[in-house]
Amino acid sequence: MKLPNMQEAKKRTNKEVEYITITDHKEPLFQNQKFFLKTYGCQMNVHDSEQIKNILLNLGLTETDKLEEAYVIILNTCAIRENAHDKVFGYLGRIKHLKKEHPEKIVAIGGCMSQEESIANEILTKHPYINIVFGTHNIHELKNLLKESLNKSQIIEVPSIEGCVYENIKYERDSKVKAWVNIMYGCDKFCTYCIVPYTRGKERSRKMADIIKEVKELEKQGYKEITLLGQNVNAYGHDLSPQINFATLLKEVAKTNIKRIRFVTSHPWNFTDEMIDIIAKYDNIMPYIHLPLQSGSNRILKLMGRRYTKEEYINLYNKMKEKIPNVAITTDIIVGFPGETEEDFNETLDVVNKCQYDGAYTFIYSKRQGTPASKMKDNVTLEEKEQRLYKLNELVNKYSKEANEKYLGKVVPVLIEGISEKDSDKLFGYTDTMKLVNVKTNKNKIGQIINVKITDAKSFSLDGTLE
Repeated sequence: MKLPNMQEAKKRTNKEVEYITITDHKEPLFQNQKFFLKTYGCQMNVHDSEQIKNILLNLGLTETDKLEEAYVIILNTCAIRENAHDKVFGYLGRIKHLKKEHPEKIVAIGGCMSQEESIANEILTKHPYINIVFGTHNIHELKNLLKESLNKSQIIEVPSIEGCVYENIKYERDSKVKAWVNIMYGCDKFCTYCIVPYTRGKERSRKMADIIKEVKELEKQGYKEITLLGQNVNAYGHDLSPQINFATLLKEVAKTNIKRIRFVTSHPWNFTDEMIDIIAKYDNIMPYIHLPLQSGSNRILKLMGRRYTKEEYINLYNKMKEKIPNVAITTDIIVGFPGETEEDFNETLDVVNKCQYDGAYTFIYSKRQGTPASKMKDNVTLEEKEQRLYKLNELVNKYSKEANEKYLGKVVPVLIEGISEKDSDKLFGYTDTMKLVNVKTNKNKIGQIINVKITDAKSFSLDGTLE
């Protein structure tokens, strides 16, 4: 049994990252059985679930979307906000009742939440019906953990380690059109509100040759779009010898035949001019950038440990707008950080008015146990936070709709991904600038980049006709 430790998770050493090639094979351990997999959180978690799914399929399990049918139940969790924690434990209540009726079922918890020290201890003491707790560092060991669980009541394997880089990982990808590609793992930024550096380990980059190989294989398989993934992609390569920067990687990926290249997420602190120039130069690097602001107040940014000022952020934003044709920029914003005054909040609104983002993910500050911000005095009432969030969202939605209305009457290339959830007669896809488009056309267009004339614009989507 290995429990996480927040003090250990803070440590960063100069120890060289270990690169390990995984070798695995099919082993029909669970024939005629089904699995249920529920994913919470970011793109990294979604991609992790594609790895988990591949492992489960190789064990002879088939997927079901009905919890009651499953023999193996796995929740891949997120730790970024308190509501994610509440959702998971709320869902566990349902699983607990099911487990009482069918004690033979195997229940596993993975992801970032399981690597929080307080959560692992809570599971150990209050949730004995959970068979397996594993983390983000040891997904590749899930097969062995499942085999071991057949003979043990509870296995907790979530050590707080800096982490390795695993290659030859196999994925059961959710899409045949677009794919995630990990370029690095972990984070060393330690923003004061964020739990991720503790749960995901230190920054460690994959070798560029391995990334390019994966991208070329995806292109051969017919994928039209790839998204380069990392907790902070801008930090790519600083730990490699010799060092390589993200701009270099981006340029080499652009030289492949992949039609569309995206990346998430970026930190403004080390977004370089060279990166901007590379994005502007290559047509297959999409003109869409997610650039988290978090706050428009320099005082709050300093308390958050963000390492840039409002003025530096706006300067970076303006460079992108000037140099990258037709670029769309979205952001993340937190309201109600401990000590945030009305003046601080108004400074955030000021930046939103200056930048007029294409969209924003907005949140009320969520206290994460063990982070420096959790010890800061929070004198902002929940009512004030909710009022600020409402006011912020009104402004964000206004600019989002205005940005979308600029597309009215224009013909834009759209990568069609599938059938619209809201209207089965329509297909959905995205523009190069990451605008969601719904269009009535033949299903054989799925996986193709087609020209669409935009006929209607809403705050969060566009409607169009085949051109």
